[in-house]
Amino acid sequence: MKEEKIEYGRPEYFYNRELSWIKFDKRILDEAKDDTIPLFERLKFLSITSSNLDEFYMVRVASLKDMVHTGYEKPDIAGLTPKMQLAKISAANHTLVADQYQTYNEKLLPALEEAGLKLLDGKEPLSAAQAAYVDEYFEANIYPVLTPMATDSSRPFPLIRNKSLNIGALIRKQGDKGAKVLFATVQVPSVLPRYIELPDDTENMRTVILLDEIIERNISKLFLGYDVICAHPYRIMRNAELGIDEDEAADLLQEIRKSLKKRQWGEVIRLEIEEGVEPQLLAVLKDEFGVREEDIFYIPGPVDLTFLMKLYGLPGFDRYKEPSYKPAPIPELQNEDDIFTNIRKGDIFLHHPYMSFQPVVDFIRQAAKDPDVLAIKQTLYRVSGNSPIVAALAQAAENGKQVTALVELKARFDEENNIVWAQKLEKAGCHVIYGLVGLKTHSKITLIVRREEDGIRRYVHLGTGNYNDSTAKLYTDCGILTCDERIGEDATAVFNMISGYSEPDRWNSLLVAPIWMRDRFLHMIRMEEKHAREGQKAHIAAKMNSLCDKEIIKALYKASAAGVKIDLIVRGICCLKTGIPGVSENITVRSIVGNFLEHARIFYFYSGGAEEVFMGSADWMPRNLDKRIEIVFPLEDEKCKREAIRILDIQLKDNTKASVLTADGSYKKNRNEEERISAQQYFCSYCTEQAAVKAEPEDKRIFIPAEKIVEE
Repeated sequence: MKEEKIEYGRPEYFYNRELSWIKFDKRILDEAKDDTIPLFERLKFLSITSSNLDEFYMVRVASLKDMVHTGYEKPDIAGLTPKMQLAKISAANHTLVADQYQTYNEKLLPALEEAGLKLLDGKEPLSAAQAAYVDEYFEANIYPVLTPMATDSSRPFPLIRNKSLNIGALIRKQGDKGAKVLFATVQVPSVLPRYIELPDDTENMRTVILLDEIIERNISKLFLGYDVICAHPYRIMRNAELGIDEDEAADLLQEIRKSLKKRQWGEVIRLEIEEGVEPQLLAVLKDEFGVREEDIFYIPGPVDLTFLMKLYGLPGFDRYKEPSYKPAPIPELQNEDDIFTNIRKGDIFLHHPYMSFQPVVDFIRQAAKDPDVLAIKQTLYRVSGNSPIVAALAQAAENGKQVTALVELKARFDEENNIVWAQKLEKAGCHVIYGLVGLKTHSKITLIVRREEDGIRRYVHLGTGNYNDSTAKLYTDCGILTCDERIGEDATAVFNMISGYSEPDRWNSLLVAPIWMRDRFLHMIRMEEKHAREGQKAHIAAKMNSLCDKEIIKALYKASAAGVKIDLIVRGICCLKTGIPGVSENITVRSIVGNFLEHARIFYFYSGGAEEVFMGSADWMPRNLDKRIEIVFPLEDEKCKREAIRILDIQLKDNTKASVLTADGSYKKNRNEEERISAQQYFCSYCTEQAAVKAEPEDKRIFIPAEKIVEE
């Protein structure tokens, strides 16, 4: 087949993005099944699959349903219309949920009992002591909080809140079998713990029962004078898309606040209900929610497995958990100099959570107090609940600094949190921007302007992850601290563009979306293709969260066909197919799922031996390249460049946590008899070693090459 005749955009050359995401959730579920992983870590992985699926329905499935309702029939890159996608998604997710509960019931519950923890399933009899404890606990702690709601001609069907756990019941007048059967429901209070530990006389055994099971056991006490015919837990998922017309919104903050309330009234797109539900009760729910059979999931176990994340915190089971990792200090900052002095010595590479995120917080805190700092500018997408960075920005404004904060109000499911922070910053005297109309600001950048003896100097932090000190302990991200003049100029231009709508004619170093980034990436891919056609070495390695941009994938196919070696590390969605003869035979794709969430974006181009390396906030997705303000930045400092290349190299060697995408669309673990390497364990050891070496006096340092640090 001649390359000129290949049509790289054929639908059969692409995976559907939604079905690819379901495969990602399946890879997480595979970790819950893996008995080489500590038991309680497996509980976390199963919990994550459940919370992931919730968000998938509220956002992705909701969006497809909206398309169907409006008659939108344009196929996606894989040739599937919205209606076709929904049918395939439903089938795939029913299989996934069945697999979740098989894992829970057949693998995790027996393993937990063997470890000394028994989860009662609601059907098992309680001992006399346990029954007395449950009854007393219900009367004292649960009953006062409950609000049972029956429906009849004077009481309409109540609002069932999105994602809330409820118990539906059929009731009728006590002793009157001819009386009308009524529907009643009670919400399981989210303010109470989902599981309660019970007394157990069995040696070396602890027993817990779920809150909803205690309520179900005592439900007759909520409907005195009535017989309870049946009772079953259920939960619904609603459309969570906000649907704000920004052009018509005079006050974006106010519009988002209003739209958040509407989430509780959104269309029901999924119903989970206990397996074996009474048909009459199910008919009531189907009718009231307008939910179709294909969107109903019959659950053979506890509804909503996200409680397993809380169960992970149960004390006394540390031997079934991974030892917690303490982020290492950053070697370049292990001295008595202040952070600005250290940055002036050279760019500083950051790799979280292996290296501490604290220096990023200290960067803002020191700037807030430093009398020579004139201005601080920062973008905020997702921050923690008690953010020290927001507190530092507020302190800086109170200290008379010029503080500008772009708070992205449209960060999905963090809207309320960000509204609170925006108002706090405004009260402190910060200039708060809510982003550009029609675009999310997803870039991660901080600019500090400082007056020094030789003039004004700009210090910049650029990163791949959010300014969130909590998730920085769980997500793998990279960044740099620099005072490079060219990057400083670009940083100023970025904030001027955001606050004043000015578009610079050119950029010194940064790749900025939505206008300039796509073309630059395509240019670099095509240059590698050109080098390959000329018989030169050509190599692309890229790490990202998702890959689903058609134009980028076509360019990668074309480069592969020309002989470019392409190694991709894609955590989640990947619409590119490997192993297509004459098209993608030179492309490998792997996904790493481990204790930390892989979140960094790194892009490497051999570039005729010049080796260009970039990091940033953007995935290769249409939304990142065309609909968001994103920043990808070059690593021009040689030491920083080597560290980023090291990350790619080690992750490409991972044969423990990496799953490789095969030509048939499945992901397979590449576990062989070679020396085992886990990239995440490698970097825990590597960064700890580097910090330890730096802490030693120079004449006593012993350096252990990181390549020797592998998983036993």
